[in-house]
Amino acid sequence: MACAKLFAYLTDRGVDFTVKEHPNAFAAQDVAFKSGVPGRLFAKTVMVKIDGEMAMAVLPADSRIDFHLLRETARADTICLATEQDFDPVFPDCELGAMPPFGNLYGMRVFVAGSLIRTDLIAFNAGSHTEVITMPFWQFEKLVEPTIGYFTYRRLQERQGSA
Repeated sequence: MACAKLFAYLTDRGVDFTVKEHPNAFAAQDVAFKSGVPGRLFAKTVMVKIDGEMAMAVLPADSRIDFHLLRETARADTICLATEQDFDPVFPDCELGAMPPFGNLYGMRVFVAGSLIRTDLIAFNAGSHTEVITMPFWQFEKLVEPTIGYFTYRRLQERQGSA
């Protein structure tokens, strides 16, 4: 079952979304493949700490974070990956690693890769490793009010200091 908190939030706001089941998958590229979504269109949520505060970086499944660029986008002094121990308690209604990119529901900032705004739809984990939600990007942006930035690169272009 998709994250009940997210499902209620989207339903209460009349969002046009679909939930699609797929075989169990953990890596974002695998989820994209098993759900039939191109990796460049599937949004993965990466948990980061920005100046000590938990935040979400949302980027295409086939991309990585350039931490220097994300630090500039966030106008932050420090940034690092959050550990599972840091973020697991924050999402009691989600399976570990399957958090949807709705940081606003959990009191945290959300940073979205600029490449995702070029798409009409956004697809992402629905809080489980077997379900994906797809919805119009404009509705996602209106609800979440993320900071849009250019802080990613495609996995084919390996760099230092990336995730």
